[in-house]
Amino acid sequence: MNVQTKDSEQDHGYPDTTVGKPILESDIKVAARDVSVFYGEKQAIKSVSLDVAANEVTAFIGPSGCGKSTFLRALNRMNDTIDICRVTGDIRLDGEDVYDRKVDVVQLRARVGMVFQKPNPFPKSIFENVAYGPRIHGLVSHKSELEEIVHSSLERAGLLNEVKDRLDTPGTGLSGGQQQRLCIARAIAVSPEVILMDEPCSALDPIATAKIEELIDELRANYTIVIVTHSMQQAARVSQRTAFFHLGNLVEMGDTETIFTNPEHRLTQGYITGRFG
Repeated sequence: MNVQTKDSEQDHGYPDTTVGKPILESDIKVAARDVSVFYGEKQAIKSVSLDVAANEVTAFIGPSGCGKSTFLRALNRMNDTIDICRVTGDIRLDGEDVYDRKVDVVQLRARVGMVFQKPNPFPKSIFENVAYGPRIHGLVSHKSELEEIVHSSLERAGLLNEVKDRLDTPGTGLSGGQQQRLCIARAIAVSPEVILMDEPCSALDPIATAKIEELIDELRANYTIVIVTHSMQQAARVSQRTAFFHLGNLVEMGDTETIFTNPEHRLTQGYITGRFG
């Protein structure tokens, strides 16, 4: 079910409900309903609802400052780290309320991992970067298990062959693209269900970007992925579904091919065709 966008702003022509084709309820991994996000008195997200399908890549697109990263951060409660930030509405992961007071936020962020805009490896060895999560979450009891998880995670991130002979060297010594794949390996080492990516290629060159995009396509077989991107070409290449945000409103959401070739709303069409943004 797609959502209602309340407080419709007539001057921008927002629809009373988000347009686009809903996904089957049986496919839903993350369901958000009537979600608003405030920074102090300023409302950054305006009563947005959307569904994220399991084992798909969902892309959030829209102009700078439209709220797509803010909404992404709400999905695993990263906004909790900002004192003036307040989130209302309902967000559920497999039917469980992620904002329930009983939810362990550390465990939630293991289930819903995050890869940030700029690669942020820890000032540790490549091995210890990947081993960190399984250690703190108590996922291993023997060194051999830990080594297996580290090697498997690096392999899934398409990095093992490049670093297998220098796992004890600093992760910060890798190239930018390798650092980002290391951060992806670190995220998947704790066996998440969902991976959130906030413009993961914006600081990378075209060759590194292509490798990350190939990796995203491979990872969706085992993970649900949500990516924020400023590149419409990237959204078209890597995602199965796309959500278009504008000034805190979710204007349209649907399968990516339809969004880019036959959008229903004039704002979506205007952004896709470059009339604004």
